[in-house]
Amino acid sequence: MPTRVDTKSNTITLKGSAQIVSEFFGYSINSILYQRGIYDPDLFNPVQKYKLRMMVTKDEGLSEYLNNVLGQLTNWLEKGMVKKLVVVIASVDSEETLERWVFDVDTSQDCVREGKGAQKSEKAVMKEIQAIIRQITSSVTFLPLLEDPCTFDLLIYTPNDCQIPEKWEESDPKYIAKSNEVRLRSFTTKIHKVETSVAYKADDDDD
Repeated sequence: MPTRVDTKSNTITLKGSAQIVSEFFGYSINSILYQRGIYDPDLFNPVQKYKLRMMVTKDEGLSEYLNNVLGQLTNWLEKGMVKKLVVVIASVDSEETLERWVFDVDTSQDCVREGKGAQKSEKAVMKEIQAIIRQITSSVTFLPLLEDPCTFDLLIYTPNDCQIPEKWEESDPKYIAKSNEVRLRSFTTKIHKVETSVAYKADDDDD
């Protein structure tokens, strides 16, 4: 795609890198919501992305919410203002946080200041992303069963001087008091590097 990568030089543009990362966040969030059963499976449609079968919500309200968040994320990513995205899964009844999916973002501030791209093929980036999505899909094999009805929230970590949209509000980190953590793979466009992990509530019997 010309807006993302100069195919002749394999240069990913700043804008293109922000789009790639934001797009990854969108598919990751959808995958987490589907795999963890936060919404009814009937509310998702299968699509092909990253050479994988992905599940994407067809619920209008959820789609609109995610599109609004991802649009703002893309803008902040271009400006190098996103430090972290966290998908929080909590019990509806107790409001206790049960899982925190953390996407740490490291941005090349030189690329942001100078508006320059970085040399890396989009194919190589997509291969790295594919490996992370596979891990998210297989997370059901090691994460505890979510027995209670759950809801989710999105936390975005930005600098203190970042202008926040009107309807957004500040939040506490929603940490888990006693948790286990699994680190997943990472990917980089050479402009943005994203490292992924998931923390989940530990059993009382765990040391």
